[in-house]
Amino acid sequence: MNLHEYQGKEILSSFGVAIQKGIVAKTPKEAVEAAKKLTEETGTGWHVIKAQVHAGGRGKGGGVKLAKNLKEVEQLADEILGMHLVTPQTSKEGKEVHQVLVTEDVYYPGDNEPEEYYMSVLLNRATGRNMIMYSPEGGMDIESVADKTPEKIFTEEIDPATGILPFQARKIAFNFGLEGKAFKEMTKFVTSLYEAYDGSDSSLFEINPVLKTSDDKIIAVDAKVTLDDSALFRHKDYQSMRDTREEDATEVEAREAGLSYVNLDGNVGCMVNGAGLAMATMDLIKFAGGEPANFLDVGGTADAKRVEKAFKLILKDDKVEAILINIFGGIVRCDRVAEGIIEAYKNMGDEIKVPIIVRLQGTNAEKAVELINDAGINVKTAVQFKEAADKVHEVLD
Repeated sequence: MNLHEYQGKEILSSFGVAIQKGIVAKTPKEAVEAAKKLTEETGTGWHVIKAQVHAGGRGKGGGVKLAKNLKEVEQLADEILGMHLVTPQTSKEGKEVHQVLVTEDVYYPGDNEPEEYYMSVLLNRATGRNMIMYSPEGGMDIESVADKTPEKIFTEEIDPATGILPFQARKIAFNFGLEGKAFKEMTKFVTSLYEAYDGSDSSLFEINPVLKTSDDKIIAVDAKVTLDDSALFRHKDYQSMRDTREEDATEVEAREAGLSYVNLDGNVGCMVNGAGLAMATMDLIKFAGGEPANFLDVGGTADAKRVEKAFKLILKDDKVEAILINIFGGIVRCDRVAEGIIEAYKNMGDEIKVPIIVRLQGTNAEKAVELINDAGINVKTAVQFKEAADKVHEVLD
């Protein structure tokens, strides 16, 4: 589950991470009131207006602006609210901005020049350990740093049995070239950031930039946070942070129906029971010359109602030219699945206008094939993977 910047900062702050303070606004007038309140609380004279969408690169797309007075706060908030923000991480249509975050200006003059760093915490799947990835070259061009100067990207793996250790936080601060107050602030920042990641059961915490201010404070200026959906039952207070306006509408509908669905860009819809089999089915579609249009796991109860809902979700995508149903009958018998497919097909009538290939393997597979073949519906059956691939290739030609 992705969060907005302001939500990620709320979590960071709750774990003691220093953040750039801000207030969310949904109208230009609210933005002005937020700016006034921030000035009272922090003394800031300038304000930054930030679009709140689930995408990075907002600055490059015109979604982050600096306002030097209240008139500019209102003007810039009016420009950003309602715009379709296009960034390197959105589609060509972009994402509509429903709210902005009005923040304090933290790039104020002082004894030293402000410096920007990059830092993220995520799981290293190769080792099964969490790691902190960081670079002294933070800011909007971090992608080019990774491409052109990979030696400036550092990693620090964390043993889950001990959590982050003091020497690791000091090592990171040292690699940033910090000393004195800034060094101490950074070690505290790194430790609290890791604790926020671990304590919130997140799969990603990305702070870009981490800012060393002109008076040597270390603060999170941005926050890109992804929570682990599987752990949300332990964080009831985080569940309310989900913004379904930022998510694919079909994926939201599928989740509400208890189906695991991910929208893709291909032309062959998938309906499968089991995540591993779904991945293999996607490979099968590519082998047959097609591209998977979705990942859809119906789980262990592929009854008529569930299958009909899955059909409707797949057919919402007008790029779908065929549907491949791949079912392994273990706990659920293949003949029961076949009955569900037949009933769902008949219930939907003329809604299904694309060819369907059904591969059934496992308990009562032969009986299931007979049921479908004798049902008088326009569905092709297969038993082997190769046979299913050939039939997908056939209907796509």
